[in-house]
Amino acid sequence: MERIYIGMGSNLAAPQQQLRNALQALALLPGTTLAGVSAFYQSDSLLPGQQRYTNAVAALDSSLAPLELLDALQAIEHNQGRERLERWGPRTLDLDIVLFGDRLIDEPRLKVPHYQMHVRPFVLYPLAELAPADLQLPDGQRLSALLEACPFVGLERLPAAESHQ
Repeated sequence: MERIYIGMGSNLAAPQQQLRNALQALALLPGTTLAGVSAFYQSDSLLPGQQRYTNAVAALDSSLAPLELLDALQAIEHNQGRERLERWGPRTLDLDIVLFGDRLIDEPRLKVPHYQMHVRPFVLYPLAELAPADLQLPDGQRLSALLEACPFVGLERLPAAESHQ
């Protein structure tokens, strides 16, 4: 079993409910335990003109191989209405493998640590709620240093009542 962190986001079709449904689906994956989930956050879209996103990070303990997990995540996205029309377009659900144990993964379909996590407060701050304070990424970077370099801008932590109920 390895500890895996999944970045979650939605800005269509009741985003908070989309994340709650995804958490239920993650908990049902074979060989996998949902070990924790951050608070939900709202963040500005990376592109102007889109609705704000609801984001969170989930911690999984799993025996699935990286590409098996990727396939399972994409199946969950598909089951929740995800259409891959454009890279940065709005979406019902986006599930990204942010960290997979202490592995560096460089496959055509999967790059871990997630290649943009260091500039995404909507990934770093929820991750910091779940990860050990002294977390060192497989590429040698420390989560604490990434947080210092990535301000809490355009991000709003939602009250607990809006997150997981």
